[in-house]
Amino acid sequence: MCLLRLTFLFSLWLAGSAAAAASLQALIDATPPGGVLRLAPGRYAGPATIIRPLTVDGQGQAHIEGDGRGTVLTVRANGVTLRGLAVAGSGETHDGIDAGILIEGDDNLVADNTLEDVLFGIHVKGGNRNRVTGNRVTGKDKPLGLRGDAIRLWNSRHNVIEGNAFERARDLTFTNSPDNRIAANRFHDGRYGMHIIFSPRLVVENNHLEHTGTGIIVLYSPNLTVRGNHVAHAMAGGGGGIVFKESDDALVENNEIIHCAVGLQVDAPPQPIGVLTARGNRFAYNVIGAFFYGESGGHRFENNRFEHNLTQVGVSAVGTASANVWRGNHWSDYQGFDRNGDGIGDTPHELWLFADRIWMETPATTFFRNSPALELLDFLERLAPFSMPSLLLRDAAPRMR
Repeated sequence: MCLLRLTFLFSLWLAGSAAAAASLQALIDATPPGGVLRLAPGRYAGPATIIRPLTVDGQGQAHIEGDGRGTVLTVRANGVTLRGLAVAGSGETHDGIDAGILIEGDDNLVADNTLEDVLFGIHVKGGNRNRVTGNRVTGKDKPLGLRGDAIRLWNSRHNVIEGNAFERARDLTFTNSPDNRIAANRFHDGRYGMHIIFSPRLVVENNHLEHTGTGIIVLYSPNLTVRGNHVAHAMAGGGGGIVFKESDDALVENNEIIHCAVGLQVDAPPQPIGVLTARGNRFAYNVIGAFFYGESGGHRFENNRFEHNLTQVGVSAVGTASANVWRGNHWSDYQGFDRNGDGIGDTPHELWLFADRIWMETPATTFFRNSPALELLDFLERLAPFSMPSLLLRDAAPRMR
């Protein structure tokens, strides 16, 4: 009797081990095109590749475990759905872009999955009209420079990246990928909140980015809409909340940029290449509210709130910001009155450069910015200017509330 019982228990153990090591690839291969593979709770061995349209539904209890090499789950088909899976165990090679999930097709849905211990999270490579929604991605526990991207789009169009939660990764990267929508995602503990390169006409809205070196950096990507995003605590490195470099004709609207080294930075060549419109944004408690580097101006700033930044606006050269259009902005350091109660200041708000020109025009002296010595020098020059101050900007209709 004891021998029979031991044999029975050993058989159950073998069955459990076999179930734990079940090959996901074999189950995928056995699913017909257009079929639904509903995985029972348990562990499944990767890596695996999908080459025809089907649905893989983990029902929130199926764990796909890679072998620590390469990508865990690859989709090389159109019309695939991946839902309710827990994916872990990618390789650690940056050259190979080892990821949790790789999408190389069109019209796929990646929804409500959990990815952990992956170098790159979700990689869309040459894929169009895919939807990546409601996923949670946590990268490998590595130093910041050795991590991969939580999501990476390359040469991909008309995708929707929405409602995902990313953490402990390097960047959210969009390269050579125009016409995508990135909305309502959350990301913290990274280098760049979003790294947008050669990707025009993106819509970036209602995202929540905190504790990254830079919030949203846009390089050579015109016609972007950046709306309703919350960016906070981008203080490391460059530390810009939103940064534009040679990316013209952008709309920056209703964003909240709090406690960053620079709220908004515009970096462009000396010749005008397009207009950036910034309206309805809140720049609060930053070291510099807005900074303009090497560009000729012509941008429009309307109905923004500049609240309690150590320096409201900075420039790299005299005359840069004054070439922009400033109207209807609220300034926490405005010293005028509103005697007729129309909500608009009776006198224009003007910012003049006195001793601040020292650190703005000579980067080597930036260390002394806001230091007691430079603040005292600025105070004395405002009392009795020993050089001609320069007009930084003039807002003809400053908002009082």
